[in-house]
Amino acid sequence: MGAKAMARGIGLFLLVLATTLTLGPGLGQTKDLVLRVLLKEVPLGQEVRLLLPTGEVRVRGTGEGVWAEGRVQPAWDLPGPYFALDGRSYRGGVRLFSQGGKLWVVNLVLLEDYLLGVLPAEMPEGFPLEALKAQAVVARTFAVNRLNPKAPYDLCATELCQVYLGLAAETARHKEAVAATWGQVLSYSGQAISALYHADSGGMTAGSEEVFQKPLPYLRPRPDPYARGPKSEWRLVLAPEAAAKALKALGRTPKGQEPPEVLERSPSGRVWRLRVMGVEVQGPEAQRLVRLMGLPSALVEFKGWQAEGRGAGHGVGLSQWGAKGMVEAGFGYREVLGHYFPGTFLSDLLLGKAQGAWAGWP
Repeated sequence: MGAKAMARGIGLFLLVLATTLTLGPGLGQTKDLVLRVLLKEVPLGQEVRLLLPTGEVRVRGTGEGVWAEGRVQPAWDLPGPYFALDGRSYRGGVRLFSQGGKLWVVNLVLLEDYLLGVLPAEMPEGFPLEALKAQAVVARTFAVNRLNPKAPYDLCATELCQVYLGLAAETARHKEAVAATWGQVLSYSGQAISALYHADSGGMTAGSEEVFQKPLPYLRPRPDPYARGPKSEWRLVLAPEAAAKALKALGRTPKGQEPPEVLERSPSGRVWRLRVMGVEVQGPEAQRLVRLMGLPSALVEFKGWQAEGRGAGHGVGLSQWGAKGMVEAGFGYREVLGHYFPGTFLSDLLLGKAQGAWAGWP
């Protein structure tokens, strides 16, 4: 990521909706992206209570649509600007609809305000500001990359996407990091990248194909010498019962009692081919098996049933503890991003340039 390219980027154009919502003191500008974040799905007939500025609203899904305020409609949009669900408050509004035998509760929230509820969940407030800024750019890029007008929502609020904790989790430092990088995303060939991240690389990041099968030019194995976190080195005793359960979760049947043995490693040094309890697995499935066995990372060696490893998480993309270490060594957030995502540009997300991504849905 060259300095000139990072200074302004290539002015990324994305086919996304630029719209306006009236919000409180968040970071949403008069033009910003609206994300659809799935907060909850419940069986039809089960009541959901929402607390709006105008009072409580009770809704439930039916076979004909969504019941609320004595009426049934195919979908309800409740505008906000704030609301609470299950004791947690959120910015923006709510979209409710029934589909597939469930009532779906989706938060309609501006991108920049969404990030205010993501960063506190994904990176500690005490990390250096430049590391928080790098995380803000990566989280923003991750969200933009997931925009999908054909799907009922863009993102979920759990670790399956990015953890989103809403309004109550916001802090001044996280807000500062989001504001300082407003609208900035990582791009490659004019598109927002698949911006992945994890806790600690253990000293070496992984290539995308090691975990997610698809090789991407900007997600390559990279030395990560500044990654020093609580799980940079660890030792665990693995129970045979845990290994058997993990194999069964993959649809495999244990054939013996042998402890794990690494038969082949990936370019980053992670488990690539593994035999355990008489069953051999390889590729991304081997790394999944390691995680199912409860180990923090696939960068591991086995001595019988004792596991000795480094790092935490899948190892692809930004290493959060590595970013912290780089900043403490004097690097800025642009240099951090350039290290973990080689060949990418730091681009300005230009809003209001195209049709809405979710206009007219459902």
